[in-house]
Amino acid sequence: MAEVVGAAILRERRVLAARRTFPAEAAGRWEFPGGKVEEGETPEAALVREIREELGCAIELTRWLPGEVAIGERHVLRVALASLVGGEPHPHEHDEVRWLGPGDLDDVDWLDPDRPFLTDVADALGGDALG
Repeated sequence: MAEVVGAAILRERRVLAARRTFPAEAAGRWEFPGGKVEEGETPEAALVREIREELGCAIELTRWLPGEVAIGERHVLRVALASLVGGEPHPHEHDEVRWLGPGDLDDVDWLDPDRPFLTDVADALGGDALG
């Protein structure tokens, strides 16, 4: 299985969510930004690269969240907690980004593979306000 990595970027008890524009079945839904790990690349390096490309900012990984989720039959998603270390996120491949607090996580329509990580993200934010 090919690995896909996502970043739950935390700042001031909020996490960054990004709204997809493509493919059509994912457009308008929200995700933890990231992308595919390329051949010869570590998951950590891939996530730093993807965030730089997608959002124009620099992150530092804190830790990987437990578990992984299948995306179709050929990919598996892992999500890491991260913090901003340079720049501000501006969407290049998404049409919107939003900072969500622990009580706001249910306010957006998350992509299905990202949903299993929401409880751990809420815990990391210091809240358990998921419906």
